[in-house]
Amino acid sequence: MIDEKKERTAQRWLCSAHFVNDIYTGLLNPIMPFIAEQIKISMPVATIILSCSHIFSSLLQPYFGFFADKMRKRAFIFWGLLFTSIFISLVPVSSHISVMLLCIILGSLGSSLFHPQSLGFVVKFSKNDPVKNMGIFIACGSLGFAMGPLLSSAIAQYCGLNKMPFLSVLGITCALCMFLCVPKFSNTNAPAIKLNFKQALTDILSSRKLNILNTLAMLKSLVTTSCSILLPFLWKSMGYSKFQIGLALFLFIFLGGISSLISPKFEKIIGTANVFYISMITTFPLMILFMFTYKTYPAVSFVVFALMGFITMFATPITMSMAQKVLPQYKSIIGGFINGFSWGIVAIAMSVIGFIAQSTSIVPVLVVISMLPAVFSIIFVRVLFKEQ
Repeated sequence: MIDEKKERTAQRWLCSAHFVNDIYTGLLNPIMPFIAEQIKISMPVATIILSCSHIFSSLLQPYFGFFADKMRKRAFIFWGLLFTSIFISLVPVSSHISVMLLCIILGSLGSSLFHPQSLGFVVKFSKNDPVKNMGIFIACGSLGFAMGPLLSSAIAQYCGLNKMPFLSVLGITCALCMFLCVPKFSNTNAPAIKLNFKQALTDILSSRKLNILNTLAMLKSLVTTSCSILLPFLWKSMGYSKFQIGLALFLFIFLGGISSLISPKFEKIIGTANVFYISMITTFPLMILFMFTYKTYPAVSFVVFALMGFITMFATPITMSMAQKVLPQYKSIIGGFINGFSWGIVAIAMSVIGFIAQSTSIVPVLVVISMLPAVFSIIFVRVLFKEQ
């Protein structure tokens, strides 16, 4: 058994590593329009490249989660963070699209390695109140994801894209600290876990409750991903600077991290179902308001955009905790599904959405996308809580 002090230390470093890792996953969105201009590629092509980032950082998470649950070593969280920090930092200085794509794939695979094992570790190192610890962990990741756009846009604006590789030092340092401070499972006397990947997938995919939770996660990630990828191109066409775009994305994701942190408290007050309804439905009227203000009242539209981040991510830790309780023997695999697979499916859809937005208009496309969670939540949330 691991004592309480080591558990607290492990939680602190896992949350810190999640914060640092997700800084890198948020680096590229605000500066991609300017990278695209630099290497002369269109918005749909840039959208496909960013989609590749989400695909490789997300779709493989259940597979890596299987090995994370099966093995009793901490390798994934270290190597994952190292790959993410080194290769994503090299993307803005890539001189050719093929080199940039290779760096994105390798960096995204690092994030795919890191997330499912770290999500499983959060539960393993939580004797008391795992929902609270999960909320803190997810909030740290969201805050890191928020800091990424702010850092990259500030560096690009005031120092130049060629200075971005220096950011890798932060991730390398954090990985080394985790190596020293996160307990080794190989030092415990617990037997190795025997899992069969095919059986695990069968158990997970045959669970109606998990399918509903995963669908809800996909619908929410569709909104956040579409806004994060498409709106920087809109704002660049309107003449906004790199830092202004980065600041907008920072506020969007930062408030999402805050909502992840406080949502477990609201769950106790208003009930779990109402948290889902608020998170899924309210984004749609906010997007309508954004549509009517982004040209005439830009300051108001930025506030509305930030509120959308808060609302959309409101149910994230509750979704994860509910999913991991369904089949607790597959904590990391389920973490990979909710946190990764859903984002990967959305990333595949984004490669098509980018072309649609290019041929029509960005904001109407976002309005339709924000309508989907509002409509489907009425069905799925009701069914989900009938099974409680």
